[in-house]
Amino acid sequence: MANTRTVLDVEEYPDTEVQKNRVLTLEEWQEKWVNHKIAFHQEQGHQLLKKHLDTFLKGEKQLRVFFPLCGKAVEMKWFADRGHSVVGVEISELGIREFFTEQNLSYSEEQIMEIPGAKVFKSSSGNISLYCCSLFDLPRANIGKFDRIWDRGALVAINPGDRKRYADIMLSLTRTGFQYLLSVFSYDPTKHAGSKADSAISCPPFYVPDAEIKTLFGSVCDIHCLEKVDAFEERHKSWGIDYLIEKLYLFIEK
Repeated sequence: MANTRTVLDVEEYPDTEVQKNRVLTLEEWQEKWVNHKIAFHQEQGHQLLKKHLDTFLKGEKQLRVFFPLCGKAVEMKWFADRGHSVVGVEISELGIREFFTEQNLSYSEEQIMEIPGAKVFKSSSGNISLYCCSLFDLPRANIGKFDRIWDRGALVAINPGDRKRYADIMLSLTRTGFQYLLSVFSYDPTKHAGSKADSAISCPPFYVPDAEIKTLFGSVCDIHCLEKVDAFEERHKSWGIDYLIEKLYLFIEK
């Protein structure tokens, strides 16, 4: 226990600029799905979300919940099964189709006229709609406002140079009284800087420091850290890091 406590008390890394020029293209993301390099996917769902789900939902019914960069997150079915309406956006059509197949859900697909080449996949029940396009193009589809946003693997995957644009879109999608749940990771970014030359460390999750979270969301939201957990696994050694802390934040409208 003492060792875990020491890990969780690690100070924020002071150099926030290490990864600022790192870029992963949409094509590279699509290749990850084709090549099954999706270690970020959690087949059993996100356990911290499950633990704090009641806090997040506040007992409210028929909420609209947004999943940015949704992949095939099983949590989308959790919310739909509780009677909520789920909307996600994902660049990989393969990921979206796998979600519906693996969750045994029938669906339809249609073109999105406002975004050339984009599609929307809708469950037959009508309460899950997944948009296949760039998140930055999504506002053109006029998808409405949301009561909840579950940001797991999205802010940490966005190229660091795009974070301000991303946060502005997220906040533009919120309804009055919204809650926004965010998962990020702390580690030494100098050891996982995202060098193109080293494929083992050429991908997110990027390091997003507390100070940047406050800069991006603090003017609109009260920010609460719900929990910190030691998320380090054997596979993370290949990143060159020796600790990985997951932090779960709840943003509430000021």
